[in-house]
Amino acid sequence: MSTNKPFTPEEVAAAAEGPQGDPELDELAAAQIDADAAEPETPFEKLVSGGKRMSVDRAKTILEALLFVADRPLTLEQLHQATGVAPEKITQALEKLQGERREGVSGIVLQEVAGGWQLRTDPDSGDYVRRFLKVKPQRLTRAAVETLAMIAYRQPVTRPEIEGIRGVDSGAVIKALLERRMIKILGKKEEVGRPILYGTTKEFLEFFALRDLSSLPTLREFHELSEEHQDIVEKEAPPKPGAAGTIEALGDAQFEARLAEQHAASEAALGELEDAISGADTVTKAAQAVLDPKPPPGAPGEPPPGGAQA
Repeated sequence: MSTNKPFTPEEVAAAAEGPQGDPELDELAAAQIDADAAEPETPFEKLVSGGKRMSVDRAKTILEALLFVADRPLTLEQLHQATGVAPEKITQALEKLQGERREGVSGIVLQEVAGGWQLRTDPDSGDYVRRFLKVKPQRLTRAAVETLAMIAYRQPVTRPEIEGIRGVDSGAVIKALLERRMIKILGKKEEVGRPILYGTTKEFLEFFALRDLSSLPTLREFHELSEEHQDIVEKEAPPKPGAAGTIEALGDAQFEARLAEQHAASEAALGELEDAISGADTVTKAAQAVLDPKPPPGAPGEPPPGGAQA
């Protein structure tokens, strides 16, 4: 028969207190158990020498570890300085790692973001990650999306230019975007009043998972979306009563007039081109008649009209 008895709550509490409950240790000072001497850093030349003999697979595992602990996208130069591996081999390793860490295959995906590389949560798993971390998805208001889109597509741009398109005061929205580090001040425009110029930041690229500004979708790409996808976009950011949508807000108020002028200019240029081609054809025929005259009918060697020579 077993003689073991369950611990009482008092015994469990006493065991949990550990050495702190020992009166003999209360008056003793804790000893220093951390070493003072810092571990010497490996010389960069040694890293470069080792990187030359390193295989692509070994470089891939090292890069994966660095990207895992990094809190921001890492550039090729930063990865080279940390590993000593040649940029060409780093690129090969990243491409191989990206093939393994891709959407639909891995819960952690490797993406090229803001001019660097970063490990990110698979978008399809985002809801579960947010639920576990108890965080809400970050969403921007319609006013913030409109203002940010105008700055992204037209930068550098001033506040009066933004307000001229939106038709409302945008100072509070711009201030909020500055505080969120979505935009930054680029300088001042050389005109009366010298208004401040705004542009987007690396944080903007990271937020929208963009490699660079050239990765922004064009307005034509938006209009070429299927009706189903356009409905999704509009549901994500429904338009406010009395306010134009983001895409319309990006347009110029004089766009239609300029388009008509360009069309008229194109038609005029096309007419001039047709006239020039007709004139060139006439000149060519005249030159051909002078340089290569045809003998008159009945001349020696010229077949008679309506048939060949007998």
